[in-house]
Amino acid sequence: MNEAETRAELIDPLLVAAGWGVVEGSRIRREFSITPGRIEGGGRRGWQLTADYVLTYRNTQLAVVEAKADTAPLSEGVGQAKDYADKLQIRFTYASNGKGVYAIDRATGEEAEVAGFPSPAELWARTFAEENAWRDRFAAIPYPDKGGSWQIRFYQDIAVTRVLEAIASGGTRLLLTLATGTGKTSIAFQIIWKLFQARWNLSGQPSRRPRILFLADRNNLADQAFNDFTGFAAFEDNALARIEPEAPGLIQSVSQAHWPELPAWGSLGGIASFLCPKPPLPQLIWI
Repeated sequence: MNEAETRAELIDPLLVAAGWGVVEGSRIRREFSITPGRIEGGGRRGWQLTADYVLTYRNTQLAVVEAKADTAPLSEGVGQAKDYADKLQIRFTYASNGKGVYAIDRATGEEAEVAGFPSPAELWARTFAEENAWRDRFAAIPYPDKGGSWQIRFYQDIAVTRVLEAIASGGTRLLLTLATGTGKTSIAFQIIWKLFQARWNLSGQPSRRPRILFLADRNNLADQAFNDFTGFAAFEDNALARIEPEAPGLIQSVSQAHWPELPAWGSLGGIASFLCPKPPLPQLIWI
């Protein structure tokens, strides 16, 4: 059999037998596009990077599977499997020719032929050895995708994941650095959306949704954030607000403002108090 036939007739049944695509919350993503290829001009793109399979559970990418024809050696796809997992920052990756499964743990360096693919619950437990209630709550919330017209890019997903992991671990001051044009506003929206829907707040209990203040150093950036957030059509109509310094007290659940125009209060807490004179104060300030 060729590779396509091996996937359909041998590898797909192995994944299904392990519960992938069967267990609620699990999904087999076939022909997973990692990068669409470098833009070369004239409407052309370079070589597209595509993984044969990416296994997801609880809206989290947990493994890459690289397939080869059943006539190929079991280890032939190991190099590609490692490369794709490294690109996606996924710990576990597998290679298979349909007759066997070769597993690689990028965290420990262990790799060997195994009896079969792990179940979604088994792979989740291996990936996240320590339980974390906030991580579970964040994972339960899928990315809004503008009705299917927007797809998060692999590096954006990595950025969102790392920030949420830090917050779930108790981090309170985080720095996220990305190049111009990488979609920082969209990344901000996805993080804020998950925090908002998970009812994250500084009390440590999911008792209420947080107030969130988004500050930008230029008016056009604050407007861009407001328009981008609105474009996802995810928040309720009254949850977003574009506020001005001359109209304090109008802060909603998620608000954008132009911070150079605000009074010099000497601290973010002072700015937050000015914009929101009535409690509760913002639980998250994004600059």
